[in-house]
Amino acid sequence: MNKQNPVRFGLIGYGAWGRHHARAIQACAGAALAGVVETAADARAEAAAAFPGVPIHAELGALLADPAIAVVSVVLPNDGHLAAGSAVLAAGKHLFMEKPLTLTAADSEVLVRQARAAGRLLAAGHQLRVSALWGKAKELIAAGAIGDPLYALIELWRNPYRPGAAGWRYEIDRVGSWILEEPIHFLDLARWYFAACGEPVSVYARANSRQPGRPALQDNFSAVLNFSGGAYAVISQTLSAYEHHQVAKITGTRGALWATWSGAQDRTFHPTFSLHHHAGGQVTPVPLDRPSGEVFELGEEYAWLVDSIRTGRPLWADGEDGRRAVALCEQAQASVRTGRVVPL
Repeated sequence: MNKQNPVRFGLIGYGAWGRHHARAIQACAGAALAGVVETAADARAEAAAAFPGVPIHAELGALLADPAIAVVSVVLPNDGHLAAGSAVLAAGKHLFMEKPLTLTAADSEVLVRQARAAGRLLAAGHQLRVSALWGKAKELIAAGAIGDPLYALIELWRNPYRPGAAGWRYEIDRVGSWILEEPIHFLDLARWYFAACGEPVSVYARANSRQPGRPALQDNFSAVLNFSGGAYAVISQTLSAYEHHQVAKITGTRGALWATWSGAQDRTFHPTFSLHHHAGGQVTPVPLDRPSGEVFELGEEYAWLVDSIRTGRPLWADGEDGRRAVALCEQAQASVRTGRVVPL
């Protein structure tokens, strides 16, 4: 693949994370940024300066009318995902939707059905699945390195979330729930790691807020995700800490894995990370062939998506994976609200 016959991408949203998407598209062999939609005038000016020659639009219609654009990435606040994604698919283009797919599982099903009917790809932005670190752990689990998986702890300790443009992330109607922000990745990761156990069967969750004026915006969240046969995963995070530190510890019938990632912030280009495998009384470092972190994984997603469009390779996470992740978040939120175990 080369830049002489690239897959042309449109991008909706040139905010803090949208800028990284634009950079990743331009850096991807076989891809080209062919248009950007951004409603904020200052952000449009920044996009024009950063990507001279790329059409920058204030409205979606002009981008979707461009027949050269094959796929569109949506990087908007959560409440804009359904409308933008539906418009992209209606225009006959493939869709790369940042997580969460939509605010509700019912809305996610709308996009899944629409993509299926149109014969278009719907990629969900669950980037941990393409990670050198978290993905390598999955490879080892699938290869039987720890036997049958029985338990996982996936934990995040981090700075508070950025408020987002105009503070959208602190408006509960726009964000949906904070479980849709970061825990959605870990619920998806647990489901992926325990795929051999089938789909999860129940969830129990707790959460609280350190902000008296924003009780719905939960700084601390923990959940137990149960699978058939007794396997379970514990997902826990706090937004009341500092820096960005994530760990996954997975044990099975014949061994264990311990993965760690740390950075000054989530989007650092200079993280530290490691993966260790324990079996037969020995602890062995597992070599990783490339850096790990969401700024790197974004590039991995675009390379994978280009390959999927060209060759039919299955996506790392498709619309159904995205829908199930949103459903898990809904059910975890129901458990937080009721204080009860929620069957899935």
